[in-house]
Amino acid sequence: MAENGSMWAEKPWWCQPWTIVLTGLGVGSASWLFWQRWWVTAPVAAAILVWWWLFLVLVPATYRQQNGGD
Repeated sequence: MAENGSMWAEKPWWCQPWTIVLTGLGVGSASWLFWQRWWVTAPVAAAILVWWWLFLVLVPATYRQQNGGD
């Protein structure tokens, strides 16, 4: 377990919350800028939201639960 109890302290820079959010925003924006079709961008955005929920909400909550936090 990390000294400060955060799983993010154990992760490299490219796996931090800010990089996950920026990458998702970049991919979603690029999808719209490249294709300019909502029916392409909507599934991309949905996949990004699932990815964010998984890695920014579910995984940290599970980590805290397993490591006696909160």
